[in-house]
Amino acid sequence: MADLTNKERMKIQKHHMPEQDPLERAKNFLEVNLGYDTATAIEEAQRCIQCKNKPCVEGCPVRVDIPGFIKQIELGNFKEAAAILKKDNALPAVCGRVCPQEEQCEMVCTVGKKNAPVAIGYLERWAADWERKNIGLQKPELKPKTGKKVAIVGGGPAGLSCAGDLIQMGHDVVVFEALHEIGGVLMYGIPEFRLPKVIVQAEVDGLREMGVEFRTNQVIGMTDTVDELLKEYDAVFLGVGAGLPYFLNIPGEHLNGIYSANEYLTRVNLMKAYDFPNSDTPMFNVMGKSVAVFGGGNTAMDAVRTSLRLGAKKAMIIYRRTEKEMPARVEEIKHAKEEGVEFFLLHAPIEFYGDEEGWLKGVKVQEMELGEPDASGRRRPVPIEGAIKDIPIEVAVVAIGNGSNPIISKTTPDLKVNKWGNILVDEKTMKTNKKGVFAGGDIVTGGATVILAMGAGRTAAAAIDEYLKNPDVWLEEKKEEVTN
Repeated sequence: MADLTNKERMKIQKHHMPEQDPLERAKNFLEVNLGYDTATAIEEAQRCIQCKNKPCVEGCPVRVDIPGFIKQIELGNFKEAAAILKKDNALPAVCGRVCPQEEQCEMVCTVGKKNAPVAIGYLERWAADWERKNIGLQKPELKPKTGKKVAIVGGGPAGLSCAGDLIQMGHDVVVFEALHEIGGVLMYGIPEFRLPKVIVQAEVDGLREMGVEFRTNQVIGMTDTVDELLKEYDAVFLGVGAGLPYFLNIPGEHLNGIYSANEYLTRVNLMKAYDFPNSDTPMFNVMGKSVAVFGGGNTAMDAVRTSLRLGAKKAMIIYRRTEKEMPARVEEIKHAKEEGVEFFLLHAPIEFYGDEEGWLKGVKVQEMELGEPDASGRRRPVPIEGAIKDIPIEVAVVAIGNGSNPIISKTTPDLKVNKWGNILVDEKTMKTNKKGVFAGGDIVTGGATVILAMGAGRTAAAAIDEYLKNPDVWLEEKKEEVTN
């Protein structure tokens, strides 16, 4: 293959992702994005100019060698492309689907300064899928056993990333998960049509084959405490996420038919309520009902698009700012609109109302306008006097974020947390104030992205590895105070 000049590469247009037809996909739980074929992946890889400063690597929270794996795709060395990915990313097929590349690696892509950036996320997905479909997930080289044991609390992105690095370093790793499936938000929070569960399961099985042990139905803090784990393990990593749902705290929120997004998506995704009665977890039937989802993030988009697939007559997003301020990915908003979701922007809920039997019948909303920016940098929504209206709904899903589950902090009283219940760590090492205990992901930062949680898991794994070589000396050298 003749090597292309940069001028020739810059002329190649970005290849769009093939998708299911909106009218069809709104009725099924099959994956929306269909993936590149081989020829398209190679052509997209040719758009990368292999720049020397590699800003995309700096933009990646887990520091994947992005130009390296893309070059191997271009050359047709697909096995090597997947191997390069997996050196730094324990879950490439997942990240290729759900990470906000447009705000990270692709945002700083050199090609993107003049043209559309290289489709790094789509290529990551393609390489990981190619490996799984054609040669099976390959086990990376493992270092000799050290005899050290690490307990990972939480089987979500942070815990899995930390486990993947530690097992390769030669340590024994046991992951404790509260639910009955490994994956955390990847399993219970993100719908099948955006992240098929077979993809998550394959990544988990790959870690299991490397030697990671998984123990489910283990609520650390209840089944065992952190202090009890420290008696058996040389170090503990806390990656328990932020799973305590926030509510609106408005009148009528007690009515039947109102869910947190956590409960709604967990029932549908992990417990297969969409297949009731074949699956034995029921959920209030949304078939033929009007459903409103409150919030503007990816979780809100997941919940409202799930409602459509469950047969909702009308599926709405009610959000107090404009689309510009929505934290959801542009692609997810686009998909929701294409599928028929209605957007009530600049509307804030002020009261739910129901019938005499306690079932939700509607919501009163206050129309808003945008004022000055608030602490988040987004313009603050301000009520328009007298502009209140009723919206009839029978199901409501509250998707406005999550807080920290207090189980760990309550049962580990000497572990430092901030006023929101987030565990305090030294950001360079993810160590807590408690000897041998490290933490990362949403339990430290509050709700964030999958890839940021994975980056924290990798940072912690590197620090745990150094700590295990000589704990007392390492702690003496790492005297930085834990911070937010």
